[in-house]
Amino acid sequence: MTNNIEDKILDFKHKQSAHCENGVVSNLLQYYGIQLSEPMVFGIGSGLFFSHMPFLKIGGIPVTSFRPMPGIIFKRISKRLGIKFEKHKYSNPHKSMVALDENIGKGIPTGMLVGVYHLTYFPDPYRFHFNAHNIVVYGKKDGDYLISDPIMEGHEKLTYDELLRVRYAKGLFAPKGHMYWAEKIPEEIDLEGAIKKGIKHTCKDMLTIPIPMFGVKGIKFLSKKVRKYPKKLGARRAASFTGQIVRAQEEIGTGGAGFRYMYAAFLQEASVVLKNEELKKLSYELSEIGDMWREFAVITGRIVKNRNKADESYDHAANLLYSIGEKEEVFFKKLKNSIA
Repeated sequence: MTNNIEDKILDFKHKQSAHCENGVVSNLLQYYGIQLSEPMVFGIGSGLFFSHMPFLKIGGIPVTSFRPMPGIIFKRISKRLGIKFEKHKYSNPHKSMVALDENIGKGIPTGMLVGVYHLTYFPDPYRFHFNAHNIVVYGKKDGDYLISDPIMEGHEKLTYDELLRVRYAKGLFAPKGHMYWAEKIPEEIDLEGAIKKGIKHTCKDMLTIPIPMFGVKGIKFLSKKVRKYPKKLGARRAASFTGQIVRAQEEIGTGGAGFRYMYAAFLQEASVVLKNEELKKLSYELSEIGDMWREFAVITGRIVKNRNKADESYDHAANLLYSIGEKEEVFFKKLKNSIA
């Protein structure tokens, strides 16, 4: 089934990014003349986070996350830059597609949440059940919708039925036809103020949440869990639990190490805008912590595959994770003081 609108293609510049939410925001703002890099979007939106939640499980395995809830980065950057976005969900799938066509007809590039698993242009190894992936629809040609998916190298397309299917994917965080678009763009933005607010919020999230499952406390909390996995769970389940951590870190979005590198890039840009050399120094420190996260992924990846060396044990991985938590605590205290 297709909607009756004429072909229309907007002059929308596609730019590949590491993480979908940052990339969509950056690309949408670029369309309206606001040039912000992906790291800058990530930093202003306070996208760096950590949580390990034993009470929330997928497939019986506790959820580990290296980012805030889907949509939070988008919400924060909108508020801090004074940009008004319209957001809608639709209980009626057909009406959601009519609304999309109306936006395209008005020349409005439209962001939306979709499920990854049934995206036909995704290679099979990258398809998994994740329902908070962000894309932009920027046109329609010969009945197909033109897609800017920030993690893909070039433009993509989906048929009416394909797009409808991913917009109404089932499961955790079901998108329910959610779509959004820029409604009002300010003539000027307070970039310095937005950067400072973003940094302060990240430091607060990583240092002050009293529940021990979040921020640097959460990293240390997880290290204790990892140490107990073999005896508590047995070899097979311990590997499954650990494998989920590695997947969250290295495959879903950009995860632990990747987000540290991205935030380090943000701090380098922020140091120029704020004329603050301390932020540049701290960016190097965070990159080194990112290297430690990458080392943790390598070690635990070998453990999961039963290819670990003699000294690469769960104890070793737990010690490394605890050390990361210690270093991040020192880092975020320095970062907080650098813009006080």
